[in-house]
Amino acid sequence: MVSKKRHIAKALSWRVVGTLDTMVVSWFVTGDPLMGLSIGLMEVITKTGLYYMHERAWYKLSDFGVEAKYGR
Repeated sequence: MVSKKRHIAKALSWRVVGTLDTMVVSWFVTGDPLMGLSIGLMEVITKTGLYYMHERAWYKLSDFGVEAKYGR
């Protein structure tokens, strides 16, 4: 069994990486570091929630790539 805490930790750590990327790309595209920061802060909230829901759905609905363990 995988705990919900693990899914939350994975979502948060991935969002740090993803948000930093979004901030740098937004800064590069707009030329404005504050705009990059604003975009990054907005997307961290929405994408963390979306990732968590996506992860939980995969966990509940799919056995794709999961091997059964025997002899527990």
